[in-house]
Amino acid sequence: MRLAVADDVRPDYLSGLPGGVEVVRFPLEGAPGPEVLAAEFVVPTRRPMAEALERMPNLRVVQTISAGVDWVLPFVPEGVTLADARGVHDVAVSEWVLTALLVATKRVPELVERQGAAAWDGGFRPGELWGQTVLILGYGSIGRAVEARLAPFGVRVLRLARRPRAGVRTLEAMPELLPHADAVVLLLPLTPATRGLVDAAFLERMKPGALLVNAGRGALVDTGALLEALRAGRVRAALDVTDPEPLPQDHPLWRAPGVWITPHLAGSSPRLRARGFALVRAQVARYLRGAPLFNVVREGY
Repeated sequence: MRLAVADDVRPDYLSGLPGGVEVVRFPLEGAPGPEVLAAEFVVPTRRPMAEALERMPNLRVVQTISAGVDWVLPFVPEGVTLADARGVHDVAVSEWVLTALLVATKRVPELVERQGAAAWDGGFRPGELWGQTVLILGYGSIGRAVEARLAPFGVRVLRLARRPRAGVRTLEAMPELLPHADAVVLLLPLTPATRGLVDAAFLERMKPGALLVNAGRGALVDTGALLEALRAGRVRAALDVTDPEPLPQDHPLWRAPGVWITPHLAGSSPRLRARGFALVRAQVARYLRGAPLFNVVREGY
């Protein structure tokens, strides 16, 4: 079996692959050669690899090392199995969410400004997470990791997902729960149904002064509606993803009041690729012995 990976994947990440697997490398620059286009199993890690999938006649499996697959799904041919990296990003993203909640609650940006002005303000009063209610939209493996990290802080967690299960309600309960949440954490995938989910009506239903935390996809949020709500002081926001992305330097979201922005790095970690390719090795082994794959988003023929 031929496995295609990016040219910059470290050899040690591929150590331990089953016998009979030929690794071919997609070049960082230039077009892929015929040996790459003949691959049966592909791990796309950047857009040119995704765009090449439709030119691979032997392709059977596409395995991402990203939790979201919206960027690659349009290029995956019919009949090809697509699997995501559910679980790989749990640690990094959940730590970022916890950081965002603490940064907002402890009013860290304001403290940094005061330090820059050499202003010692003994009357400054940060908040605390204890007793707050956090609503998680998209309660999957990352949501569970977020809840585990919030548990020592005495936070009440409300859980919503696209499919109901024990302790988890569907998105239909969102209008009822939004007014009770001190923070709303977005972890949903981007689909036609979730695009623009956070619109003006959503933001109006949020508790006054509540925090919107987006670690999912930028297009889950109507940026214009969010800007209006921020400027009116109705909500605050911590955003790792934006729409558009990258956010242009002159975009008004950079200067909006009550917003903290990071450049789509919540899932980044020095350990990300090691975790991701441990999953790849396991998936290749399962594929070769005919076992069902983990994390299948769309089943092939």
